[in-house]
Amino acid sequence: MEAGNNIGSSAHPTSLHPPVRGDASNGTLGRHLARRLVEIGVKDVFSVPGDFNLTLLDHLIAEPELNLVGCCNELNAGYAADGYARSKGVGACVVTFTVGGLSVLNAIAGAYSENLPVICIVGGPNSNDYGTNRILHHTIGLPDFSQELRCFQTITCAQAVVNNLDDAHELLDTAISTALKESKPVYISIGCNLPGIPHPTFARDPVPFFLAPKVSNQLGLEAAVEATANFLNKAVKPVLVGGPKLRVANAKDAFVELADACGYPIAVMPSGKGLVPEHHPHFIGTYWGAVSTSFCGEIVESADAYVFVGSIFNDYSSVGYSLLIKKEKAIIVQPNRVTIGNGPSFGWVFMADFLSALAKKLKKNTTAVENYRRIFVPPGMPLNHGNDEPLRVNVLFKHIQDMLSKDSAVIAETGDSWFNCQKLHLPENCGYEFQMQYGSIGWSVGATLGYAQAAKDKRVIACIGDGSFQVTAQDISTMIRCGQKSIIFLINNGGYTIEVEIHDGPYNVIKNWNYTAFVDAIHNGEGKCWTAKVRTEDELIDAIAAATGEKKDSLCFIEVFAHKDDTSKELLEWGSRVSSANSRPPNPQ
Repeated sequence: MEAGNNIGSSAHPTSLHPPVRGDASNGTLGRHLARRLVEIGVKDVFSVPGDFNLTLLDHLIAEPELNLVGCCNELNAGYAADGYARSKGVGACVVTFTVGGLSVLNAIAGAYSENLPVICIVGGPNSNDYGTNRILHHTIGLPDFSQELRCFQTITCAQAVVNNLDDAHELLDTAISTALKESKPVYISIGCNLPGIPHPTFARDPVPFFLAPKVSNQLGLEAAVEATANFLNKAVKPVLVGGPKLRVANAKDAFVELADACGYPIAVMPSGKGLVPEHHPHFIGTYWGAVSTSFCGEIVESADAYVFVGSIFNDYSSVGYSLLIKKEKAIIVQPNRVTIGNGPSFGWVFMADFLSALAKKLKKNTTAVENYRRIFVPPGMPLNHGNDEPLRVNVLFKHIQDMLSKDSAVIAETGDSWFNCQKLHLPENCGYEFQMQYGSIGWSVGATLGYAQAAKDKRVIACIGDGSFQVTAQDISTMIRCGQKSIIFLINNGGYTIEVEIHDGPYNVIKNWNYTAFVDAIHNGEGKCWTAKVRTEDELIDAIAAATGEKKDSLCFIEVFAHKDDTSKELLEWGSRVSSANSRPPNPQ
């Protein structure tokens, strides 16, 4: 996402060229929107056509630098825009009024939870129908057209309903620039009769945005750095822990600068994986309470001071609120605020500024790193398999580990893949994405589509459970149509395994599909797609060899059969603790 740091700023490449004065007859809303999307860095827009957005889609298609990607449903189009934004820094989707808007709602909520700027564009009713008593199709049968808008108000940072060309330019640019400034989704509804009508406000190409960088309050920054340095320089064995908000704060480089300077061990919270360099000599693993990487949890929780940078402490990341962390020992660094123990809190202090300034004030202290190296024992390897012995999940991930490089990216679906992928050691510049805060099963299919479309220099390796896949499977079709070369490991263990470990019941068992036959049917001889079924380690080795060799230019779908109770030990522990948190009785009144 670092590539997205300058999106919309004066440093963005498009700002090197002065805006070209266009022909006024071409100065339409549709053309302006298409050019604006290109200017902020969107090259692919994920869409589902509907009668209210068809004219708008014509104008997007007419823009030579924009590629329209038709998806099978709106939910996947939204997930694809989410995945695209994770790689490019911003994503966009286009759907139709209400039936499309309410279908994409879930994906936009997920993008909001993960601080992703997704431009959600809806083709709205004809502008003449606003304020009348008419009842339109694609509505709930009332002459009030605001239901969709009201639904989006709580999950977007700005909303624009464009039903008048006189203020359309201002509404569009305000919404899009707000998405970039806030790093949150926005909602834009455009009347279906407006995209092709010339208007003088659109007579020239859009002027590139200049988004003024946020600058810390200098006095607050100095006070926060001084107080933090005093706190940490007195500590015996402090540690540094990175979290998911490193992305939205654009503070990954500053975090590394601080890690290099202080000498503390660095850990990552589970939802921050991929944002902290795992090749760093002081990296000790994932801090996730009782299910932390071996020896990492012990080092973090026994520290006398810990710096949590961009952390989110929810019931999942805290393993059912069971972290052994004391507030008085913690420094919490959020994107725009620093809080020290039970003491002072400093607002309008931005994360990157703070980390860079703090790096110059800390004494080097490697005590906790040395303690870690003394107690560390390398993890054991999975036991050797017998001939034709059923494949175990830990053996599968041993082989996935060997596939990773700077040219790959991992997408982990909600479920046991969270825990198994968390244990993968990421090489430098290897991408990694999952959706921990919102945790919507099925997210990874659309996200794989979007991420692969954005990051054409990487081969995406997606790990998806069978239950999640059944929610959003159709857009394998779009991956094939786009010529993508991702490798999808479909883990077939007969149900919703993560939910089994939280609370089991017959509802967690799903109808088994012939998944490879399903994908073959979608492939239907058009495009490049290869499938394989894997039941043993030898078959897995052969499948990976084919996917990375002769089939490297194809979408590769590998169905891996696993026993329904073959889970990571971390899921067993985490599931029991989350179950305990979920089942707390009501407090006495």
